[in-house]
Amino acid sequence: MPNLKRTPSTKPAHARTNFDDRISAAAAAKQALLERFRARPSPDDPAEIERQAALKAIADARDARAAERRAAKEAEAQRLAAEAAARKAAELAAAQEAKRQAALLEAERKAARDAKYAARKARR
Repeated sequence: MPNLKRTPSTKPAHARTNFDDRISAAAAAKQALLERFRARPSPDDPAEIERQAALKAIADARDARAAERRAAKEAEAQRLAAEAAARKAAELAAAQEAKRQAALLEAERKAARDAKYAARKARR
């Protein structure tokens, strides 16, 4: 049967430390964070100015690429719209031509029918 009694090494970390240890650890962490904040370069530091300029150049390049992509997408959309308009115009022209051909064919059939009728009347 395993030993279920907790020993100091098996206890969680917060149970192994007392309150004063935890308070001092929190204060040390806070002090380290404050020191790191104070160690930051000032805004007028040449290295910081150079870093900001590099970040601005990267952002400007990113914006330029995005504008280029937008322009390419717009050009593609215009090209597709022009193709669709041309295709629709061609379909409309083909439909009109088919309608005209059907009307001509109907007129020829009517003329042939009328000629047949006239010939039959003439024989009587």
